[in-house]
Order: sequence, then structure tokens, then C-alpha cells
Amino acid sequence: MSATSDTKLSMKLLIDTKAGKVLFAEADKDCVDFLFHILSLPVGTVVSLLKEKGMNWCLHNLYKSVENLNDTYMKSNEAKNILLKPKSSIGIISSVPLRLLNDFPITQTAPKNYKCPNYSCSYYTDNPNVYCPHCDEFVVNVAPPAAATSTGFVKEVVTYMVMDDLVVKPMSTISSITLLNKFNVKDVGVLHEKVVHFGMEEALKLLKASFESKAVLTSVFMSSIQAEK
Repeated sequence: MSATSDTKLSMKLLIDTKAGKVLFAEADKDCVDFLFHILSLPVGTVVSLLKEKGMNWCLHNLYKSVENLNDTYMKSNEAKNILLKPKSSIGIISSVPLRLLNDFPITQTAPKNYKCPNYSCSYYTDNPNVYCPHCDEFVVNVAPPAAATSTGFVKEVVTYMVMDDLVVKPMSTISSITLLNKFNVKDVGVLHEKVVHFGMEEALKLLKASFESKAVLTSVFMSSIQAEK
């Protein structure tokens, strides 16, 4: 799935209408890939994405300090950009939906297709015209080292369960029943299923709530669900 501004993800929420909260959600691979992608965001990127979202963290003050600091005091513009627009190390993961790095530079690492011919040497390079600095042997073309997957983070083999506090695990009937007991749900009549669709705006709300709340799904989706009634 491409990560355009029109991209929409969906998940099915199981809501306790009596308590007014989300118990858990059923999510597919795309949703889980997006949630796990949050872990790859550099701190500076997170602050930049959320600086207009009413952040109350001291990290916001730190970010603004760098942003407002006169270039006279910075070693270089590059030094400032490293802090304000840090690069992600997972640029190769291109298929994650709602990627929160669209406006930020992504590290593009050239494939290291050339190796020292010495079997015991581990020197690789992307330059075909150099000698190995360790063995003084001219490098030769070889198959590149195994690269990271370009199709996200998790396999599309099961439906995943996402808890209100963003614990993620494979979905199963037994785990669902166990959770209902854990939440002390006596009357299944108070439970309601609701499919929610979300794009970049809701994605940013999820990102913000993940730093502020232990009830992320409830804080992001419940108000709009209740407003529909």
C-alpha cells in the first residue's frame, strides 16, 4: 500500500459501551506495520510532527531552542538539520502505510556489492574501484549482503489484536474470551463492534496519545464514536 495523504487504514474496535472504553481492536498487517513504524521514528522527527498538536513535553522546548538558536552559535546548518530533521535508518521499508516520514529525508544506503576476495576478510564496499584497506586486494563483485525486507515488519498470516494500551499480539478466540474475563465483562450485551477508518490526521493523534495515555484507542476514537450516536 502506498503512503499517500489519501491512504486510509481500518481496524475493528470492541467497545464496552457501559464503561465507555475500547477493550481491544482487530487489526491487519497494515495497521500493525504502521504502529511498529512509530518505534523507528527519531525523537526529533516525533517532536516536529507533533509541535502543532499541543505538546506539553520539555522535548518541545529543546526542539524550539535548536530551531531558534542563531546560526552564529551552531557549528553548521548541517548540524542543525541533523537535530531538527533527523534521518531514519529504515528508508528501505517503503511499503509501510501512513509513513510519518514523508516530509523528512530518508537515509538511502548504496548496496555494497563489492568485497575483498580474501575469504576471511569481511570488507564490503559500494565502490568497484578500490583496494581492501586491510588486505590490499582489489575488490570483486559479489552478491550483496542480505537486505531488510521492503514489505513492512510483520507477516500477513493472522489477524492481530491491538490492546487499548497498544500491546500487540496475534488474535485468537481463546485470547478474546480470556480478555473478556480479565475485563470482568458479565453482560456481552454492552459490547459493541465498530469499524473505524483513519488517515494521517488520526495517525498523528495516535502518535501523540502513545506518549500521553495508557488508553490510546479510547482517547483517539471514542469521542467521535459517541458523537455519531
